Amino acid sequence: MRIPVLKTYKIYIGGEFPRTESGRYYELKNKKGDLIANLCLSSRKDLRNAIVAARGVQHKWAGKTAYNKGQILYRIAEMLEGRKAQFVDELIQLGYSAKDAELEVLESVDRLIYYAGWSDKYTQLFSTVNPVAGPYFNFSKPEPTGVVVAQAPNNAPLSGLVSQIAPIIVGGNTCVVIADELSGTVAVSFAEVLHSSDVPGGVVNILTGKTEEILPHASKHMDVNAVWFTDLSKELAVSVETDAALNVKRIVNTNYKKWTKEDAQSPYLIQEFQEIKTTWHPIGM
Repeated sequence: MRIPVLKTYKIYIGGEFPRTESGRYYELKNKKGDLIANLCLSSRKDLRNAIVAARGVQHKWAGKTAYNKGQILYRIAEMLEGRKAQFVDELIQLGYSAKDAELEVLESVDRLIYYAGWSDKYTQLFSTVNPVAGPYFNFSKPEPTGVVVAQAPNNAPLSGLVSQIAPIIVGGNTCVVIADELSGTVAVSFAEVLHSSDVPGGVVNILTGKTEEILPHASKHMDVNAVWFTDLSKELAVSVETDAALNVKRIVNTNYKKWTKEDAQSPYLIQEFQEIKTTWHPIGM
């Protein structure tokens, strides 16, 4: 009898797939107790490396045109559509029915296209020409907040992950995503999609492991500008919010029951990770 070779899923940092610095792994099993895969148990140093990678490319990514960022998100959607069968299989391994697994994948593809369409439009929605009492123009426009750490939801392995990454990066931010411990296989497979698309290395970084171990370090890190979390315990949520005050991080807390529904997508989720910059310009010059 042949023993199948189980895949060891690595983490995704700076456009590469390194092994965790800690050397720790955990076993992912299905509801029957069968071993599905081995995944990295990420450490504080892995988080630091991911944040360094995200910061290193953030300015360059923000400088890309809105048209180009929209093209890149559309390309991710194309690549995900082409690997639909793989993701359906992985979701079924996690306990999804074939119908729900296919819905999860297709809605994730559509969500990427949705945000690709907003890439060159959200600034029109959130920019303003302000009334002034003087010989000058006054404009306000959104600009990316910087590096965002997102805790992926545990009730939507793919659609929740995509629904966080897309609005963060389409607005010119870079991100570090802490994947749910029970669905890390799907998250790392999505990293492989990103790797084979046009997303520059470092724009999206994905860690697997224990949220309660990694997220507190992210909320204290002084080079993180925003934290997006969902379905945390009350104690951990309060701790993250308190630590985030150290450098006045933006905190976003969402808890959608169904990430595949339309209320989990909105241009206002792009706005959550934007800072409004106001400039003055003299009239006649």
